[in-house]
Amino acid sequence: MLTGIDYFIVIAYIIGMLLLGLYFKKFVNSSEDYFLGGKSLPFWAIGMSIVVSDIGALDFVGVSGQAYRYGISVGNFDWVGSVPAMLLAAFIFIPYFWRGGMYTIPEYLGRRYNQKVRTIASVTWILFFALDLGVLFWASAVLLNVLMGWPIWISIISTAGVVGLYTYFGGITAVIMTDVVQFIIMFIGGFALVFLSLYEVGGWDNMVEKISTMGPEYRNHFDIIQPQDTKSPFPWTGILFGLTFVMANAYMIGNQSIVQRCLTAKNEWHAKASMIFGSALKMFIPILVLFPGLMAVVVHPGLADGDQALPMMIKSILPPGLVGLMFAAFFAGLMSSVDSLLNSTATLFTKDIYEPFIRKGADDNHYLKVGQITTLVLLVIGVATSPISSDFPGIYVAIQTFMSYFQGPIFAILLLGIFWKRTTEWGGLSALVIGIGFAIFLNVFKERFFTIEDPFLYISWWSFLLGFIINVTVSLLTKKHTEEQLEGLVFSSKILVKNKKL
Repeated sequence: MLTGIDYFIVIAYIIGMLLLGLYFKKFVNSSEDYFLGGKSLPFWAIGMSIVVSDIGALDFVGVSGQAYRYGISVGNFDWVGSVPAMLLAAFIFIPYFWRGGMYTIPEYLGRRYNQKVRTIASVTWILFFALDLGVLFWASAVLLNVLMGWPIWISIISTAGVVGLYTYFGGITAVIMTDVVQFIIMFIGGFALVFLSLYEVGGWDNMVEKISTMGPEYRNHFDIIQPQDTKSPFPWTGILFGLTFVMANAYMIGNQSIVQRCLTAKNEWHAKASMIFGSALKMFIPILVLFPGLMAVVVHPGLADGDQALPMMIKSILPPGLVGLMFAAFFAGLMSSVDSLLNSTATLFTKDIYEPFIRKGADDNHYLKVGQITTLVLLVIGVATSPISSDFPGIYVAIQTFMSYFQGPIFAILLLGIFWKRTTEWGGLSALVIGIGFAIFLNVFKERFFTIEDPFLYISWWSFLLGFIINVTVSLLTKKHTEEQLEGLVFSSKILVKNKKL
């Protein structure tokens, strides 16, 4: 349980974040301010925001839980996955998105292919973000229940209320600038837990020796490359093909909540630099979120739920004061993830669904209000769907499974769209629809096709491959786009600074 000093730190942090977030309300005078921060933000703030929103509560609880179950191989998601993908995004994709005046990734897909592709991609991301919100709310409940004994639903509703308030009023500027503070708090609290936990287990070598003698199920715990026949969700074949080639690139290049931050940059240089700076910071993340789960194997062996590894370590390792700081660090990660999803989903709905189909040509203030109302609706949906993640063996697996339904096909059409001029609107549409359908089929009947329990990496790879092949095949059989239609949308053409509407 928290002591008096811990409660003071946590309450001061929450109040400080609310006041800081609400301060940026005065900078929101248009929909561009709300969704893109008026294109005025610096690279260092955006880079910190990208990292802290990506790791958040999901990684603090989920990755620690996966490290407790399977070992260090989960670190591949940052070291092998994120960093190369972020550099590819910075030098190839971000300049086209930023200079094209895009608000959303589906907006690019709509210009490159057609309105149907834009709508399907946008609806898919909206559904995923809504489910992702539920997973993040459930993560907060896991920590609050262990540390403070709060009931699950009180924890979820409290989190939604705090984050929703400043996101509603301050838009993405409030999201990014509060993320900067949350980044600093998260790193201080996270590394404090790592160093004290390492001291508790007697150092790295002593921890390795103890875990290695705990039984055959721990023999691969310190192998970052897992064998192809492993029972964990991280075989080397899945890491190479599913993660490195598909999921990481799809996440860093096609994820609205990541890329939208780069679109707020004051110029193209800052847009690219923000992703490069973020990739450097990403190298430290596995140390921050993975190591506590490993050390919990020694300190708290035999936990029924690996997702409790981090809360138990906080409870048993940290002294008063640092417990409050670590709780604030966890809450910082949670808030940064939630606020980014809220704002990004509101952007997708307003720009890709509401404006084209429900009310065209309204004044800008109307779209600003729609974005704010959408934020409130999303909070309700996230709270309602939060119990879904309890049906999966770990929070991290829940979110990766959701993503495997669509990331492969979306990355296939993004990759071909920007690098291959011959790809057509019907190639992109058929690849997206059939690819998502195939991924759903593989998820439903996964026991028949895969030997591992959670084959989301393999599903992402095969759905990407099928989408790629279908896109190429159908494109070669259908009418190609003219050079004028492709201007500013493919890598071989000049990047145009304009905001062309469909």
